Amino acid sequence: MSLIVVAGIISCEEDSDVLTGDAVTGGLVDVNSKLVGYVVGNGNDFKYSASFSVNQSEDVTTKIDVYKVFTNIAGKSSNEILMKTIDVPTAMGVQNVTFDFSYNELIKDLKVDGVAISSNDGLLNIGDSWTLKYVAHTNKGKENVNAATTKVAVGTRYAGKYKVIASTYWRINVDNGDWNGDERIIESVDATTYKYVGYAGPFAGVTNTHYFTIDANLVVRTPVVYQGVAQLLNGLGVINCEETPLNMPNACSVTGPLNIVVKDDVNGKDKIYRSYGYINPASGSREFYEVLEKVVE
Repeated sequence: MSLIVVAGIISCEEDSDVLTGDAVTGGLVDVNSKLVGYVVGNGNDFKYSASFSVNQSEDVTTKIDVYKVFTNIAGKSSNEILMKTIDVPTAMGVQNVTFDFSYNELIKDLKVDGVAISSNDGLLNIGDSWTLKYVAHTNKGKENVNAATTKVAVGTRYAGKYKVIASTYWRINVDNGDWNGDERIIESVDATTYKYVGYAGPFAGVTNTHYFTIDANLVVRTPVVYQGVAQLLNGLGVINCEETPLNMPNACSVTGPLNIVVKDDVNGKDKIYRSYGYINPASGSREFYEVLEKVVE
């Protein structure tokens, strides 16, 4: 995590703390966190961290005001207000400071076109972001608007590279083996939708790219229809446990986790459990069950 350099004086809204005539611009704060990834689904109280350093010398920095502004993917920005004030150790030399913040803190009192940011982070879009700006207060009564900022960028936790660690394929009620050890790429589409790139079970091909969702309860669904268009695997219609359970007697009755995500908050090796398939009108269902484990690099 580190901070992006952006020159400019903080522009405060009517509900902001207004800078005094003694305010100047510069770089008293050395921002260590240029980018912080906000992960949709971690929860409103989940703590993210950013850090900065201050080199205390003749001009002693006593505290840092951290301002926030939200910008959506359409380029519209919210009002800008003070998020928190952080006291800085005044001993001579380099002082390293880390501070935490949550989604609730990020959205508090911010509005875009007069509308408050939703308390449901599932409504965020990939590409939305917050900018955190820093104002240093010195022992000489000066306010120094820092040239460096932190960008808190909205992304999704479950995008990335995965390894298949369990898998089964049923064709006409016969177990046709596994594809354990294969790697798969999952891309973010929006806060809850993912693109499964180039595969349906063990079958490769660009036409087998398809979409699935992970909701706030970590439930996984592979819809029959995505954005008004029928999803096709190997050129045939998708089946799943919710909409077409009679076509999925095997993959929807496995023992253990089913169509769900199991988070690993220690090592980051989240697991996605999926049961899905397609149906051939001439010869019946093709059912897939697979467990994907995130590759941590």
